[in-house]
Amino acid sequence: MEIMDTTLRDGEQTTGVSFNKAEKLAISQYLLGEMNVDRIEVASARVSEGEFEAVKAITEWAEENDFLDRVEVLGFVDGDISLKWIKDAGGNVINLLTKGSLKHVKNQLRKTPEEHVKDIKNVIDRAGEIGMVVNIYLEDWSNGIIQSPEYVYFMMDELKDTNIKRFMLPDTLGILNPAQTREFISQMVEKYPDLHFDFHAHNDYDLAVANVFAAVRNGVKGVHTTVNGLGERTGNAPLASVLGILNDHLQIPNNLNEAKLTKLSKLVETISGVRIPANKPLIGEYVFTQCSGVHADGDNKDNLYYNDLLPERFGRIRKYALGKTSGKANILKNLQELGITLTPEEMKKVTQRVIELGDKKESVSTEDLPYIISDVLRSTSIDNKIKVKNYYLSLAHGLRPVATLSLQIDNKTYQESSVGDGQYDAFMKALWKIYEKLEKQHPLLIDYSVAIPPGGKTNALVEAIITWDLNGKEFKTRGLDADQTEAAIKATVKMLNIIENFNNHNYTNEIL
Repeated sequence: MEIMDTTLRDGEQTTGVSFNKAEKLAISQYLLGEMNVDRIEVASARVSEGEFEAVKAITEWAEENDFLDRVEVLGFVDGDISLKWIKDAGGNVINLLTKGSLKHVKNQLRKTPEEHVKDIKNVIDRAGEIGMVVNIYLEDWSNGIIQSPEYVYFMMDELKDTNIKRFMLPDTLGILNPAQTREFISQMVEKYPDLHFDFHAHNDYDLAVANVFAAVRNGVKGVHTTVNGLGERTGNAPLASVLGILNDHLQIPNNLNEAKLTKLSKLVETISGVRIPANKPLIGEYVFTQCSGVHADGDNKDNLYYNDLLPERFGRIRKYALGKTSGKANILKNLQELGITLTPEEMKKVTQRVIELGDKKESVSTEDLPYIISDVLRSTSIDNKIKVKNYYLSLAHGLRPVATLSLQIDNKTYQESSVGDGQYDAFMKALWKIYEKLEKQHPLLIDYSVAIPPGGKTNALVEAIITWDLNGKEFKTRGLDADQTEAAIKATVKMLNIIENFNNHNYTNEIL
């Protein structure tokens, strides 16, 4: 089964998403070199000078690494204009956009089917003269096969003996359901058994992955995906979900490297600015997290709530959420991760406190547990050894923000100032100045998100959630305040104390 990923073309048609040259190159390198997708569609011809330079950078890298025939560019029925654009950019494959429905030919092109076919054959002939491979999109094929099947078959009969390598069947407007997909793909494959068909799904009815399943079951040889399901309107079939159904449900041989999936999805999330929903299958933050205490108990006894989607396949680990439904089994799993052992009575008290926090809609993480234990059991094992005594933040129009920080560590006070690109950035730079002078290890900030309740006013509480990386281990801290910067500072101080306390305990390596 061939996978053609179109994140860099169709995925870039997501509202608000635009990739620059360096970003397109980085994603291309990961898709081909690490994820091992069979083909990538990287751009549309004639869009801009920046797009031309991006394609050129990709094709130069691809040629050096023997990937050039796997790089494709969308082109148009415009004589040799698109062909020349692609060739000049170093490309060798054109995905020719043609009309797959009679309505599009008549109302958009204002041509007859015969005229359109003549124009297509002209482009195919010119492509052959310059040694370019041609794949063909039958745009709006799904509407075409429903409303004007005679036109679709006319097109196929006219083009089947030309120099077209792949016929690509798009559900351009995402109108199909799996029963229709099965019926129409079967018709195409049975009528033209020697041709290579790709299926290109859109997700308007949330059926893109189900339609891919039906298309593969009924004979297509290639499917199109995007990373994280990016794409026009509701997006395309997500690469992650397609990978899952190919490997587990259909057991269709493919070249995808599923161990690289999580890193690829995070890379595209960062570059695109489009957040991955927490419950997105295979790649979302929560998909390998058990919330129910019954599930954790079953996993403790015989992995009763595991399925074939083991997180380790995708470079992930299974987690157990803490909240009012978690129960002591979830807490036990988290304590095992930390290397902490409690007596049954202590466990009962800690469980009750976690439930109380969950009732108040407060978030509880693994990193919070030592503090909850310290509070509930009145122990001194967790101590806020690091405190912010004072800080001053300034913001003035036309000037860079400045922060002055006074930090207390083990009853000694240290002070530094710094400028930054924002108030929090200035605060962090002042903080790390202190740490560098003391030669203290500190983590990297790898993600920063802010949450405000829906309908929140200017005085609404802000929750800052910061993800840190220390020695390859990730953890999160949260801060809550009416001011966003204050919330972030609270999360940061919490992080400092987690590191300071855990560096003095045996369970350091299990958490950080």
